[in-house]
Formats: sequence, structure tokens, C-alpha cells
Amino acid sequence: MHSETVRLDPDKLSALYEQLGEAGAEDVVCRAIEEMAVRLTHCERLWRQNDLMNLRKSARSLIAMAEQIGMTALATIAKDVTEAIDAEDGPAVAAILFRLMRVGERSLTAVWDQQDMTI
Repeated sequence: MHSETVRLDPDKLSALYEQLGEAGAEDVVCRAIEEMAVRLTHCERLWRQNDLMNLRKSARSLIAMAEQIGMTALATIAKDVTEAIDAEDGPAVAAILFRLMRVGERSLTAVWDQQDMTI
């Protein structure tokens, strides 16, 4: 069992709250978390179907969403997935993708906990 460090940028969340207000920021965070959970599942499905072109698109979409709400580790790992696909390194894609899944799960939970929300 691998343990992954989750890094959240609280300044990103603070800036989001300052910019959009509490209700607006919570709406953005909730929508981002829901969409990222769907995309992570979709990424795994695409990998199992060996659809690397769409896997790359899905991983790239995670980068912007993760950065928006301060999930720096998740954004970095999603970028690593796209780079492994571009390098046509199948074993690296698999390893990095499953790292993305582990960090994604922990990151989503950490943001919920930080926002004092429940899943």
C-alpha cells in the first residue's frame, strides 16, 4: 500500500473566497470536486480501454481544475500522466495514473475536510 502526500495551496482557496465570496467559492469548489471525481474514474476507465488519446485529454482537464482550487500535487501528477502518454511509455502511464488515482482520492477528501464539508 502506497502512502501519498497531499499538498493543498490554502492561498488559492483563500483567493477564490475573496474573489467570489463564500457562496460563490463553495459552489466552485463543490463543482470542481464533483467533476474531478468523475474525471478520475473516467481516466481509469480510458486506461483500461487503452484509449490513450482521450485519457490524455481527461488528464489535461484535471490540471486546470486542480490548480483552480489549490490541489498542487494532483495537478502535477496529472501533467506527468500527459507527459508519459506523449513519451509513449506504457509502464510509466500505468504507474503514474494509479498514483494520480491515489493522490486524487486523498486530495478530494482533504479539500472537503478543509472546507468543513461532508461527502
